[in-house]
Amino acid sequence: MTAQDIQTHNEPTPLGCDPADLAWVENTVRQAGTSFASGMKILPPMRRYGMFAIYAFCRVVDDIADGNAPLATRTQELNEWHARIARLYGAQSVPQPEPLERVLLATINFFALRQEDFTAVIDGMMMDTQTVIVAPDEATLDQYCDRVASAVGRLSVRIFGECSDDGDKVAYHLGRALQLTNILRDIPEDAARGRLYLPSDLLDRFDVPRDAIKALDAPGLEGVCRVLAARAQDHFRTAFATMKTCRGRAMLPARIMGASYEAILKALCKRGWSAAVLRQRPSTTLLDKARWFSLSYLP
Repeated sequence: MTAQDIQTHNEPTPLGCDPADLAWVENTVRQAGTSFASGMKILPPMRRYGMFAIYAFCRVVDDIADGNAPLATRTQELNEWHARIARLYGAQSVPQPEPLERVLLATINFFALRQEDFTAVIDGMMMDTQTVIVAPDEATLDQYCDRVASAVGRLSVRIFGECSDDGDKVAYHLGRALQLTNILRDIPEDAARGRLYLPSDLLDRFDVPRDAIKALDAPGLEGVCRVLAARAQDHFRTAFATMKTCRGRAMLPARIMGASYEAILKALCKRGWSAAVLRQRPSTTLLDKARWFSLSYLP
C-alpha cells in the first residue's frame, strides 16, 4: 500500500492524515498477517485506519517486549512509549513525531479514546518484560489479560462506534476470551521462552509442575487446559450475548474477530493438550469461522 493508493482524485484522506502516514500503519497490519485483519477491512475508512493505528501501536510495543534487546533497553523503550502517549494527550508537542504517533493523535481526537487504555497495554507489555511469567496466580493472570487484550478491546469498541458501558463489557469478556485462547494455543512456544501463563491453582489441582518445560509432558496438563478452555468459552458466550444490547453494525467487526478465535478454541478442544499432540498447530477453515459467526447470533 502506497500513499498514492490512499489519496486519489483530491479526496480528503481518512482522519485528515498524510497519506504516507496512513500507508505506514496499513502496511504494518499487512506485514503482520494478523487474523484480525478481516474484522478491520469491513470498516469504513475513518474507522479502518483508526484500527490500523491501534494495531500498529500494539505491534510496536509487543515487539519491544518480546525483543532480544537487554532488559534495560526494553524497559527504557516501553517507558518512552508511556511518555509519548502522555504527550499525545497533553499540551506539549511531540518532538519529531513518527507516522504512527501522527495517526494515533488523529485517532485519539476523532474517537475520544481514553489514555488509561493505552497505558494499560504498555503496562501489560511491562509485565512480560520485567519478569518471566510462570504459573501466575489468578489475579495476576486476569490483570495480564485485561492489560494486553481487554484494554485493546476498550480502544477498539469506541472506534467501532460503541461507547456505552455495554461496549466496555464486550471488551472485558471478548478480550479475556481471545487471550485465554492465545495462551491455550501457544503453550509450547511460550515454554521455549521460559513462560507458563497457566494459573498456579489449576496446575496444583492437576499435579502439573510449575515449570514451563516440565509442564509440557505432565499428564494433568489436559485437565488444566480443559478448565481454562471452559472459562474462555464462558467469556465468548457473555461477550456475544452483550453484543446484542449494542449497536449491531458497530459490533460486526468484534463478532468476526470473536468467531475466528472461537473456531481456534474449538479446534484446540478437539485436538486436546496431551504431549503427543501439543505441538500440532490447530487448523481452522473459513467454513469453521462462518459457522461460529452465525452461531454467535443465537441466544
